[in-house]
Amino acid sequence: MKLIRFGEPGEEKPGLQLSDGSRIDATGFGADYDEAFFAGGGLDKLRAWLGKNQQSAPRVAQSVRLGPPICRPSKIVCIGLNYRDHAAETKAEPPKEPVLFFKATTSLVGPNDALLRPRGASKVDWEVELAVVIGKRALYISKEQALQHVAGFALHNDYSERHFQLERSGQWVKGKSADTFAPLGPFLATTDEVPNPGNLKMWLKVNGQFRQNSSTANMIFDVATLVSYVSQFMTLLPGDMISTGTPAGCGMGQNPPVYLKAGDVVELGLEGLGESRQEVKEHP
Repeated sequence: MKLIRFGEPGEEKPGLQLSDGSRIDATGFGADYDEAFFAGGGLDKLRAWLGKNQQSAPRVAQSVRLGPPICRPSKIVCIGLNYRDHAAETKAEPPKEPVLFFKATTSLVGPNDALLRPRGASKVDWEVELAVVIGKRALYISKEQALQHVAGFALHNDYSERHFQLERSGQWVKGKSADTFAPLGPFLATTDEVPNPGNLKMWLKVNGQFRQNSSTANMIFDVATLVSYVSQFMTLLPGDMISTGTPAGCGMGQNPPVYLKAGDVVELGLEGLGESRQEVKEHP
């Protein structure tokens, strides 16, 4: 299944994207895509509901705004330097263990919402990433158990303000957490829709020009390793999100570096997980 949420910000309703690309309203199912939904076997119940209601459920016009395909999770865990070529372009040694940092959950927005440059920003950067959404509580799980705890996958742009992140001292979270810095979607694809998350083509363009063009096959640590690893240090709750890192081609890796300004348009995609588009605007 492909789970969507649609409507105005803060008023999103649950829906589904069908195999032909059309969208249906799943409000009649009776639950949004939050922690309780995933923890309570919601995916299986939703699949059964879809089987009975696919034809009769109201259609959602393509013009209707898509929100993030999950409700605000308890946490967004991000993985740094998880592609060898990205580590090289940032002049960093490939990590021996996954590098973990957090992104504020208030940064989560819909896939095609505008990117708002935060006040004082000077080095806003892009990062196409594969996001993993947790399906059931995970703590101290093995790599072999890990994928059993995954609900599905989504396209994520892990935006960064490099000046805040790298030049203002302290931890990376300051440069990662501005409002609109985590556009997610267009949909959450359940695991059966993505049989091999370790070999998905991924790309990102700025103003029509390719900046990132790679594959999840180039990750240093794969999805199962990451889910297991994170669970050694914290409880992953249903609906939580892990963003698995980005390949080479970020703005800071260009020669000379290139950063986003108002009016720029960022487009990105992941094989089997759709595409998204963000226009850059100044924070009001």
